Amino acid sequence: MQEREFNDIVDETLLKVEDAIDESGSDIDYDTIAGILTLEFEDQSKIIINRQVAMLQLWVAARSGGFHLDYQNEQWFCKTQDCNFQELLDRVCSEQAKTAIHLDL
Repeated sequence: MQEREFNDIVDETLLKVEDAIDESGSDIDYDTIAGILTLEFEDQSKIIINRQVAMLQLWVAARSGGFHLDYQNEQWFCKTQDCNFQELLDRVCSEQAKTAIHLDL
């Protein structure tokens, strides 16, 4: 994958997350600065989603740990957790919100 294609996919992914948060009605604030998406929860905890261009990966930093996702078969996938981005994001958001969260990406 070329760097430009990678960046386009990441940008699209971050926009989908923002839209999904808006549509979910969840009490999650978010802000994107310089391609880094920060999700903030009621207890002031944060989840950071950013790109690692050199590795062609999407990284997620949450209270429960750091996760690296590769783009394969038209989706982001975390090998260490054996789940896709949707599943990972729902899980870490639910943990930090202390309530079930489903973001329809």
